[in-house]
Amino acid sequence: MIVLSRPSGQSGPDCRFFSSGQIFPLSLFERGITVNGYVHSIETMGLVDGPGIRTVVFLAGCRLRCRFCHNPDTWAEGQGQVFTPESLLKRLQRFRTYYRASGGGVTFSGGEPLMQPGFLRETLRLCKEAGIHTCLDTAGVSEADEGTLRGILENTSLVLFDVKDYDPARYRELTGQPIDCSERFIGLVQQMGVPIWVRQVVRPGVNDTESYLEGLRAYAGRMQGVERVELLPYHILGAHKYEAMGIPYPLAGMPPMDPEKCRALQEKYFPAST
Repeated sequence: MIVLSRPSGQSGPDCRFFSSGQIFPLSLFERGITVNGYVHSIETMGLVDGPGIRTVVFLAGCRLRCRFCHNPDTWAEGQGQVFTPESLLKRLQRFRTYYRASGGGVTFSGGEPLMQPGFLRETLRLCKEAGIHTCLDTAGVSEADEGTLRGILENTSLVLFDVKDYDPARYRELTGQPIDCSERFIGLVQQMGVPIWVRQVVRPGVNDTESYLEGLRAYAGRMQGVERVELLPYHILGAHKYEAMGIPYPLAGMPPMDPEKCRALQEKYFPAST
C-alpha cells in the first residue's frame, strides 16, 4: 500500500493506492476531520439484534420505503440528537459490564445506518479500539464509495443483513428501490469475510409459503459466511406511527404473523439457526 496524493494547502495525504490498482480516499479520521451524526434513539439492554446484551443505536435516515417498516419516524435525514463519534462512544461505554458479561456489544440500526457512512465508520473504529463487539443491522443501501464501505466493514464484527426480498422485481415493489445496491454491498461483505446473519420479516400469506422459504434457503446458501438465518414475525406495533405522521399504513388489514407459526417455519427451514 502506497500513499499517493496530498490535497493543496494540507500537509497530509487524501488517498491510498493499493497493489490491486484500486484508489480509495482516506477516512475522515485519517484526514483529521470530525463528523457529526444524527441519532434517532438509543435502546439499552437489547436482546434481539445480535448476540448478548446490546445497546442499539438507531441512526436517522433511510431512502427505502418498505411496506412493512415499523420505524417510519427514522426515515428523515438530518434529524435527531447530534453526536460526535467520541461523545457517542462515551455513552456506549457506560454499559461495558453488560457487554462483557453476556458476550454482547453495540448494534447500529436505523433507519439505514449506511446513510451516515462517515460518522458510522469513525464510531465503529472507536468501538473496535475500545474492544466493543459491533453489529451492523442493514439492508445494504448506501451511496458511499467502496473505500468508505470497506472502512466500515473493517471495524464491524457482524452484519445483520435485512433481506427485503431476494427477487429483484418484488424487491422494487416492496421498497421502491432496485436491489442492485443491496446486492453489491452483501457481495463486499462476503469478500471481506465479515460474518453474516440473514434476517427476513415474514408476512402472513405473502412470504410464509414453501416456495418463498425454499428460495430464501437457496439464496442464503449461496452466500459465504452466513452463520444463521432468522425469521422475524411481522407485527403492527409501528402502525400508530404512520397515523401520527399522517401517512396511510401500507399494509392496513394485514394481521400480524403468528409467532408460533413463524417459530415452526424457523425450525423447519432453518433448524441450525433455532
